[in-house]
Amino acid sequence: MRRGSLFLLLLCCMPASYGDELSICYNYGCADHGAVQLRDAQLSRIGMLFTWVQNAVAEREAIAQAMGLFITFSGQQTPTFRDRGGNLADDGEDGRMDCIDHARNATLYLNLMEERGWLRFHQALDPVKRAPLLFNEHWAAHLVEQENGQEFVVDSWFFDPGHPAAIFTLDEWKSGAEPHE
Repeated sequence: MRRGSLFLLLLCCMPASYGDELSICYNYGCADHGAVQLRDAQLSRIGMLFTWVQNAVAEREAIAQAMGLFITFSGQQTPTFRDRGGNLADDGEDGRMDCIDHARNATLYLNLMEERGWLRFHQALDPVKRAPLLFNEHWAAHLVEQENGQEFVVDSWFFDPGHPAAIFTLDEWKSGAEPHE
């Protein structure tokens, strides 16, 4: 057997190596929790998004892409793969997520990105809410650009799993901004 073939055989047959374990929430208002064990290969794939980042704008784009991957990988181990953008298309499904679930999980993912040293231009903050109408409250993950203090939200609630998150300035988002797709 050739050396390259032996390496591939060993690689494919080795048990998966796990990196971080997270407890995500779902079923509206974080009613249920599920353990997600991210494999080293999954974390490496996410980390690669940040390899060539040279400024805050590029880092926000990497964050948006990373959110889609985190949500995809989480859905492989929890019922959150059934989630659909917004709150109507997945009503009653086990694994559905409202904006509270998305904000909490996205903050967890941002904190992991910080811990791994992937964020060089931003810092994760606590989730933030907007309430344009008394009954129309909406939550999102929150971060700040370190150089100038500008605040942003990371909002994955609008999309089905796997789609990059929307990122808005805090002011745009508080004014009701939504993605244009």
